[in-house]
Parts: sequence; C-alpha cells; structure tokens
Amino acid sequence: MKTLNEVLENKDYGLYFGNRILLPFKCHVLKAIFENEIVDDFSSSLEGASYKIEDEFTEIYYHEVKFLTDVVSKYKGIKLIVVEKGNDVFDFNNHRKIRLLLDDDHKLRIEEITEDELFFE
Repeated sequence: MKTLNEVLENKDYGLYFGNRILLPFKCHVLKAIFENEIVDDFSSSLEGASYKIEDEFTEIYYHEVKFLTDVVSKYKGIKLIVVEKGNDVFDFNNHRKIRLLLDDDHKLRIEEITEDELFFE
C-alpha cells in the first residue's frame, strides 16, 4: 500500500471513470471542492458524494454527476481535504490539501496544494 507522500514524491496517478475516482492510497475524505460546489457530506445517500476505503486504495463517487469531465475544469480540478487512514482525523496537522487534475486516458494527476495557494473552506 502506498502513502500519500509516496504518491506525491513518485508522481503516481489515480484513476477516474465517469463519476468515480480511485486514489492510490487510503484516506478519509473530509471535504471536496470543484467549480462552485463544496461537498462535505459523504454519507452513503444518493446525493452529494460517498467514499469507501478499500484494501489498497480509496474510491470516491459523486452521485449527482454523470461524468466528472462535464463539470470539472481541466485546470482547476477537484480540491480535497484528506487524512490518511491511521492518522488522527481530529489533529489538524494531519489534514492534507490536495488537487486532483483530470488528464487523458482516465489518469488522475495528484498534487499537494501549497500554503500560499487560495483554498476556500
């Protein structure tokens, strides 16, 4: 299993298909921002979004979207606040801000958002 740090250092890709995202590390998703939408409810309802931590990756579904490519800007991407599985969710030092950019061939580029970048919470 890869950590978020390993993914960022190695510039590993995630994947996306339709309204589904696969991240190559295990994490709790606290918030997602894309375009003008802020999602912070990840219950298993059919509205908003949900996520599931699998053995080797994290899977995110955006229920109200059919194709992410129709609603996510190629240049802005999706911003997430995540905490790696095994870390204390209540310790704000463990909250990581990342950007997911939709590349061709269903590849998902993962970048860390720096402190000097604007991030609406």
